[in-house]
Amino acid sequence: MLTDRLTEDMKAAMRAREAERLGVLRMTLAEIKNARIAKGEDLDDDDVTQVIKKAIKSRMESAEQYHRGSREDLAGKEEREAAILEAYLPEQLTGDALVAVVEKAIRETGASSVKDMGAVMKAVMAEHGSRVDGKTAGALVREKLGGSPRTP
Repeated sequence: MLTDRLTEDMKAAMRAREAERLGVLRMTLAEIKNARIAKGEDLDDDDVTQVIKKAIKSRMESAEQYHRGSREDLAGKEEREAAILEAYLPEQLTGDALVAVVEKAIRETGASSVKDMGAVMKAVMAEHGSRVDGKTAGALVREKLGGSPRTP
């Protein structure tokens, strides 16, 4: 299980005296524990993956803010922490594989316009959840359904 892997890697980082890695793993395990308490039951790997994705997103947003504030040292720290966590994510679907998943979901839902985007995204995320980046998939669905792509 992913939580066990994180715990073992935290112990290894402790033994190797890797302070940055240890801090990131401790914080992530605490976030997982909080999510487990909020849910009221044990988390499966998909739930843990969502917690990790949220932690990565938070660090990348912080890094962006630090770049804007000309604090490259802090931005670099946030980016390194995000990179440590990315190693725990399942391999992401990209390129042709992602296009095939989106096209299959469009066919299965019978979507014909951007108004049907929610149903298509629900189908994509239900089948491939943690292996798909929602923002990338959303842009691709919008493109396939004939909508103008939004700029983030």
